[in-house]
Amino acid sequence: MKTITTCVHNIIKHQPFLDDAMARDIINYSGLAADIQPQVEKEMRKPVKQGSIIMALRRYAPKRSKVNMKALRNLGDIVVRSGITEYTFLNSNTIIANKARLLEAVKDKTGVYLNYSSNYQESNILVSSSLTGLVEECFRSEIRVSVKDELSSITIALPQNSSQSVGMYFYIFKLLAYEGIPVFEMISTSNYFAIFLEKEYVNKAFLLMNEIKE
Repeated sequence: MKTITTCVHNIIKHQPFLDDAMARDIINYSGLAADIQPQVEKEMRKPVKQGSIIMALRRYAPKRSKVNMKALRNLGDIVVRSGITEYTFLNSNTIIANKARLLEAVKDKTGVYLNYSSNYQESNILVSSSLTGLVEECFRSEIRVSVKDELSSITIALPQNSSQSVGMYFYIFKLLAYEGIPVFEMISTSNYFAIFLEKEYVNKAFLLMNEIKE
């Protein structure tokens, strides 16, 4: 049976910014209770007093973030690249062959960007805008889901053993969200992490990434 306490705790757990603020003891419980009261009443399907919500909040035990700040300070070089276009295609029984055609066509080109990734349903291609003609030629028989041009990327060299650092990506994305910077796409490898943004957000995001290192 759902109780007010379990309902309130579930709401907080699904809002990491609130959870983090509560862990730092900087939340006004009365204000928060008033803010989430409509959501609690909707889930409980009955009126709920703010006092009951406040009591539930006081019972909540958020966990302190274990972000490895030393690892963040050891982020490496930051490289900004502009003029990137993203294509998304539905997977098919010919898409791997068309990917091979694209790779063959660009193998001798220098100074261009190309990243290919896929899941069980779609394939995603991020390329230098100078390669859009090749992409459209190689994938002309495929079903295109979307295309987005004029993107820029910020690539960051990760510190050693970054995969063992708790909360690194959470901290970066939290700061971007606080600053109102939407991330259009992201990719990562063992040693590098890249975010793709619309061009009007690049300068602000670049300054933010540098601030993290300082």
